[in-house]
Amino acid sequence: SFAALKPWASIALAPDCTVTSDGLLGFEVVERLGFAHRVVIAPKGKAGTEIEPFRWLNVVLGNLKTALSGTHHAFNFRKYAGRYLAESQYRFNRRFDLAAMVPRLAVALTSATPCSGKKLMMRTEIET
Repeated sequence: SFAALKPWASIALAPDCTVTSDGLLGFEVVERLGFAHRVVIAPKGKAGTEIEPFRWLNVVLGNLKTALSGTHHAFNFRKYAGRYLAESQYRFNRRFDLAAMVPRLAVALTSATPCSGKKLMMRTEIET
């Protein structure tokens, strides 16, 4: 929606960037804020997933969906989404050096500030 994308666009987009989207109506905000906007209408089915601007996005979203549905069968999205997405981001950012992932995680865990069980179970709502 326009209301959801406006704060994101003003923070996340560089002044000279071009936003490529599938034409979702909410992306009109990028043009209203002065950013270049390129619309790519994808055909339905498998052919739509192979269009260059969206190819890797579809791979990432597909992997994320599979990981969430396989690992977390019925998770409370509003309560835990930030944590699950952060975990997926951690693994995705280290996908080219899998051998270092576990040792790096051990370093991160040993250098992190301890967190109480109560804080771990706190609700972390997503702003929309």
